[in-house]
Amino acid sequence: MTGRLVLAGTPIGDGLDASPRLGRVLGEADVVAAEDTRRLRRLTSELGIVIAGRVVSYFEGNERERTPELLEALTSGQTVVVVTDAGMPSVSDPGYRLVAAAIDADVAVTAVPGPSAVLTALALSGLPVDRFTFEGFLPRKPGERARRLADLADEPRTMVFFEAPHRLTASLEAMAEAFGADRRTAVCRELTKTYEEVKRGPLDELVTWSKDGVRGEITVVVSGADPNKVLTPAELAAEVATDEEAGTPRKQAISDVAKRFNVPKRTVYDAVLAARDPGK
Repeated sequence: MTGRLVLAGTPIGDGLDASPRLGRVLGEADVVAAEDTRRLRRLTSELGIVIAGRVVSYFEGNERERTPELLEALTSGQTVVVVTDAGMPSVSDPGYRLVAAAIDADVAVTAVPGPSAVLTALALSGLPVDRFTFEGFLPRKPGERARRLADLADEPRTMVFFEAPHRLTASLEAMAEAFGADRRTAVCRELTKTYEEVKRGPLDELVTWSKDGVRGEITVVVSGADPNKVLTPAELAAEVATDEEAGTPRKQAISDVAKRFNVPKRTVYDAVLAARDPGK
């Protein structure tokens, strides 16, 4: 008889957001796999939860090696609960590998829902929430980041990103280059914590604000592209230039921009020529 894998959502800030069911599954688990065992101990101490089972670390650095061990516990009939530092396991956190392995082994997989930084930020952003896409963390390298954002330039859905405080300004600047300085955005900081803050405005204003330094856990929500927006020749040329700076050859960049904004390639080509020689 196989056991059961439980993905348990934990508070993203305020420990009082933990559900009674979270306490029960942690107390009943045979194994608790935690991204940070010290944070888990602090949470259980705060909530008065006693874990009787075995606690093991399960984080990005050992996820690949520890997954077979946890799968063995599951296939031997044990209940394994996975928790991360905050939010739902496997969402930009460890968990995916074990879920996939458990499914392949016909082990039951369930979840204890909990607070979500993605949904909380969406709700607080003031931006459309009927359709959205979660993009996780952007690449650290400027070129890769620019290419990723260029691919999202015509995404009509609201976009949600995670970002580290020390990279926030660079990411907002890259977004302004890819999406336009006036794209509506919300930077959500320290959600549900004592110093929670949501800063809303166009990207260029948020770039300036962020340069003073921003601390804490960051979630960025960006409005989708307006499908009816018509770009000026200068804006089309700027889009091509951005793609070229990211490493795309000019001919391909012209084609990509034409497709992205649903305009003829000749229109984009003429815009690029005019930008190079304004006198003509």
